Amino acid sequence: MRLASVIEHGVRTDVAMRDDRYLPLMTPDARLNSVLGIAVHAPFGLERVRAWVDAEPERSWRPLADVEEIGAPIEPGTIYAIGQNYRPLGSATVERPPRPLVYGKAVNSISGQDGIVSWDRTLTANVDAECELGVVIGPEASVFGYTIVNDISSRDPWLDGDQWLLGKSMSGFCPLGPWIVTSDELAPGALRLGCRINTEPIQDGTTADMWFSVAEIVSYLSRHIDLSPGDVIATGTPARLSSPPGPERHLEPGDVVTCWIEGIGELRTTIGQWQGPKREGEGAA
Repeated sequence: MRLASVIEHGVRTDVAMRDDRYLPLMTPDARLNSVLGIAVHAPFGLERVRAWVDAEPERSWRPLADVEEIGAPIEPGTIYAIGQNYRPLGSATVERPPRPLVYGKAVNSISGQDGIVSWDRTLTANVDAECELGVVIGPEASVFGYTIVNDISSRDPWLDGDQWLLGKSMSGFCPLGPWIVTSDELAPGALRLGCRINTEPIQDGTTADMWFSVAEIVSYLSRHIDLSPGDVIATGTPARLSSPPGPERHLEPGDVVTCWIEGIGELRTTIGQWQGPKREGEGAA
């Protein structure tokens, strides 16, 4: 099942997806009318929602093209991320790291499908996109589903040197979505994934090249911390392609970034021009 969140007139509604249509979650059990609620009560909650969805008439489904915005499919409590988790391209001699490299992203960096992301370029101009398989946690550190994470990251040494949090947590630097595919419908072991800037590919890899599998990552984290339903784990990103535009091509205003993962879909983000923070009273009639 695919689960998403649409926004109309400023109101967020969690929905089930089928092709290019959506069905607002209005089940008889109010606990299951949000993606987080379904994750909390998985697996029986997912089974009940699926049965309800299958029983709903065709007239209840609405065209996705009519919605104003597709938001992030879940509002996670915590975002964990795994660094340097893919084997280098063309190298068979590099040894597997002794353990996953773990860091995090601030939850206020989340944005959704077709979001516009901008930042103060006097703070950092060297910013990259990174496509990652996102794991959504269910009860007792189970895997509820999978989504796409664009781990937008500064490459400036003062933000990508001895610490990463600030350079990965600016506003909008964690596009998430466009939906969650539940774990019973997707096997994560050998999914192709990649990223384009406009029409030019900058990444093209497979999750088969991860040093640490999804199961190993979840097991490692859960030995040290309590994972909660709805938490998201970004599992790492393939290396940049050496072909044009090359690894030195950073994001610029006007770029459209597309992260894609086989079996999930495409997550699009537009890079906007920084307008600066609003001052008090600005925009008032």
